[in-house]
Parts: sequence; structure tokens; C-alpha cells
Amino acid sequence: MSFTERIVATWYAPRVTPLAALLWPLSLVYRLVVALRRALFRGGMLRTVRLPVPVVIVGNITAGGAGKTPLACALVEALRERGWRPGVISRGYGGSADTATAVVATSDPRVVGDEPLIFAAMNLPVWIGRDRVAAGAGLVAAHAECNVIVADDGLQHYRLARTMEIVVVDAVRGFGNGLMLPAGPLREAPARMQEADAVVRLVAPGTPPEPAPDGRATQMQHEALPWRNLVEPAHVAVVADWRGQAVHAVCGTGNPERFFAMLRAQGIAAHEHALPDHHAFAPADIAFPGAAAILMTQKDAVKCTGFADARCWYLPVRAQVDPALIALVEEKIRGFEVA
Repeated sequence: MSFTERIVATWYAPRVTPLAALLWPLSLVYRLVVALRRALFRGGMLRTVRLPVPVVIVGNITAGGAGKTPLACALVEALRERGWRPGVISRGYGGSADTATAVVATSDPRVVGDEPLIFAAMNLPVWIGRDRVAAGAGLVAAHAECNVIVADDGLQHYRLARTMEIVVVDAVRGFGNGLMLPAGPLREAPARMQEADAVVRLVAPGTPPEPAPDGRATQMQHEALPWRNLVEPAHVAVVADWRGQAVHAVCGTGNPERFFAMLRAQGIAAHEHALPDHHAFAPADIAFPGAAAILMTQKDAVKCTGFADARCWYLPVRAQVDPALIALVEEKIRGFEVA
């Protein structure tokens, strides 16, 4: 087990582990720094920058794997269907770009990261950057038609003024041991959610819906779409063909178990290979002699297209979002227009 895997296992262990206890003093320092930085922005001593279009932040208070990107995809698609012209900004985790950079479907994932390429494949204007203000400004300058920006992550990037905050919570994993980084998974205290405009809980498939008339506390589920081939994306898999065959599944996301559970739910018995979040895939990572199929997430697939073969398949997922949340988002961004 790698050190990263040990850390994540510590975060979600049923009780505080010796490693978490060892890291606890550092988490106290982290909590203090987070609180001080937040207070400086709220007090006006650190300046926020307002872009000329409304900004909707989709973020979380834990480190990785809460389901932000599928929700952001669902939001931009819903807004586009309603006549809005959305663009997307992202950090570009896993990429080497240091400055604000435009992303297109053919961009190199080693430069721009993995998640931005999912949005680019949707024919959306996409910019990345460590500085989200610069990324947003670059996007608006390059795409005058854009009238709303959705930020995939960035809840803690307080320099960027936001019209609406949506916090995503993995209802299955929750907040782990409840400690701040690095002893636990929390970037901010759970009380931070009270300041957000909406909280969306990612629940397991089949969970009964809960009514949420105002959209401020809703659920979403991830719906698995048909498997797509990396070499021939129009080719849809027949899962039954893999049963009884040697199948390998690789996953470099913040919560590989979610992906593996989706495979099991489809009756796929695969050799599971969990990798670090935003893993930089190389040919050796999918070299499985004798495998009938090699399965991965869409996020991982964008990094494997250059060396994948016909055995490689990815599973697109679609976030099933409460319409009340979409209505709330529209209400907020329309309010920006008249402000």
C-alpha cells in the first residue's frame, strides 16, 4: 500500500488511527490557517475579484472524490438547454500548465489535466488555471458570447467572487474521521456548508428521493451510461460478452471504490486496480496480456486514448439532478444580471 493509500484509509477508518493521531497537530495548524484566510477575505483585507458574468462554484469541503464533475456537467447541459451560454473553468489538476490556458478536445492531458477535457468534449468554452480569476477572465475575453461560468471545484478559491456556491457531499463516505487535513479529509469544517447556497448529496443508486422544493438541499445519483470504446467511441459494449472473461478495471479517481461498485452492480467481475487521483497513465498501466477487456472511467480514458487498444472501454456517468436545484441556479444567475 502506497503512502497516499494509507492516508486515505486513515481518513475513512471507523475510528481514529495512530497515523491520524500523529498528524492531528498539523491539522490544527491547517484549521487555523483556513480560518484566518477566510476571515481576511470576509473582512476585506484580502480582495475578491468580480468577473463580468455570474459564477457558479461547484465544490466540496473534503479532499477529492465527491462527484463534483458529473454535477458540473449536468448543470452546464441544463443551462445550455435553457438558452444560457455557459463556460467552464477548472484548476486542471494533474496538468503542468502554470498560467491560464484554453482547453480544447485535442489538448494534451499532461498539460491541462483530465477533468477539463470532459467539458471540452461537450463543445464548451473551457479554461484552466491555478488562478481561477485569470482563467475566468481569459475565458470571457475569448468567448464574448459566454454569459455564465461554472467553476468545477474552487470553493476555497476565495479571490474569485461567486454568484452561487454549491457544495457536493458524498453521502456514502461522509466526512470520514471528521478531522481536517492532513489527519482527515476535511478542507473546511462542516459548518462551512451553512454558508453555501445549496448542498447536494451524492447518494447510492436506488436511494429514495427526498423532497427539496427550494433546491437548497438536494440529492443526486450517478447513472451509468453505455460503455464506450476508446478506439471507436461510437462502439457500445455488450456487458454479457465479458462474463467469464479476464477483465481488468483501472481507476485513478478520488474514490475508486465507487467505480468498482458500479461494475459489480452490472455483474462484472474484474481484477480491480486502484491508482492515485489524477494518475498520469502510461502504457504499462493498462498492459494486461490476455485481458478480454480493460475498463476505466471517462476521466481516466482521456489520458489513455493515445496508447489504448480495442480492449479498452470507459464508462460515462450522468448525474441525475433535482430540477429544483436547476431552478435555484437560474434564479441566482438572473439576479446577477439585474444587480
